[in-house]
Formats: sequence, C-alpha cells, structure tokens
Amino acid sequence: MGSSAIIQAKLVLLGDLGAGKTSIVVRFAKGLYYECQARHDSRCSIESTIGAAFFSQVLSLDEATVKLDIWDTAGQERYHSLAPMYYRGAAAAIVVFDITSTGSYMRAKRWVDELQRQAGNPNLVMALVGNKVDLEERRQVGTQEAMDYAEANGLFFTETSAKTAQNVSELFYELGKCFVCLSFSFVNCHLLIDHMVDWRQRGGGGGGRWRFCCSG
Repeated sequence: MGSSAIIQAKLVLLGDLGAGKTSIVVRFAKGLYYECQARHDSRCSIESTIGAAFFSQVLSLDEATVKLDIWDTAGQERYHSLAPMYYRGAAAAIVVFDITSTGSYMRAKRWVDELQRQAGNPNLVMALVGNKVDLEERRQVGTQEAMDYAEANGLFFTETSAKTAQNVSELFYELGKCFVCLSFSFVNCHLLIDHMVDWRQRGGGGGGRWRFCCSG
C-alpha cells in the first residue's frame, strides 16, 4: 500500500437538533466556527435545510489519500424519514450528541440502534461523539457512561468541542485510518491500534472495540 492509493468513502453525520453536527463538520472542512443564535443565520442553515448538506474533504495519509464525501443530515424529527437515503451505503457514521443534554444522548442511542438494524453495511464504522466539552460545567452525560455504551456496542468514541476545535480533526483522521485498514490487506494494522490507544490515553477519546477497523 502506498500514498498513491486513493480511497473514496461516504460518511454521514446523525444526531439531535442542536447537538453540533454542522458545527463539527464546518470546523473540520472549513476551519470555521459560528455561534449561531438565530435560525435564519445563513452561515448555519443546515438545520433548516431539507434532508442534508454535502461537504467534501481530502485526507492525505501516509498509506493513502482518503476522499471523504460527508453528508450532514438535518436534525429535526420531521426529516428523520429521509435519513436512510444518506446512511445507506455509507462507509462510516458519526452519531453526535450534546454532553449538556441527556435527551440528546438518548436520541443518539436510538440512531445507533437504527444504524445497526438498517444501515445494510456489516463493515460500517460507527463513531459516537459527545460534543460541546467546552461547556463542562453544564455536563449531563458522563464520559464513562458514554464510553461504556460505546464499548458495549462496538463503537469508536470521543468527545469534541466544535467551538475550540478539540479533537475535531483527530476524529476524521482516525476514521480515515480505519478506511485504509478496511480497504487493504490489514498489514501493519497493529500500528493503527497502538496509535488509537495512545490517542485515547492522551484524552482524545475512549471506549470502542477497535476490531471494526483493525482486525482481519
């Protein structure tokens, strides 16, 4: 495997309205963050957009170039029925919840259940992401609780802040490395396991059975 290899992967973001899905992907793809207070703010219009918004981003990894087709789905309940159009055929799903909202976390778990039942991809890489860690004083969902749930369900887990950019790029790059391992012969994938565990120990994330992107 070499850096000349190109992998194209579809990635979908799911989660409750206000969990910060759009803020995460805009921070990653454009390096921007907007404090959106008004629903009519055109900079943050995805939640009033029917269905989903599309972003494209390229990751240059040592092993390959990964081209991400990112679908950011609308969070309102009335658009829920449209979600399967976006997550079917996806290589990965990022399920986002707001750590300051227990309700947001419970709805994220329902998204995980739906993906496990209906996504149609046995190799789907799923990441559970607790967003808004910059609001630690308002936390309602404990890190350990979410980590335990992720581990029990075979999910990659991390916590992010779209506002400060904490762990945002790392999230997408770790998923990119998963796509590399899934796309090739799994040679040297133990190195990826070591890297991900090290990232977790440095506070990047936790939980998760790494087999879904590193075993073979």
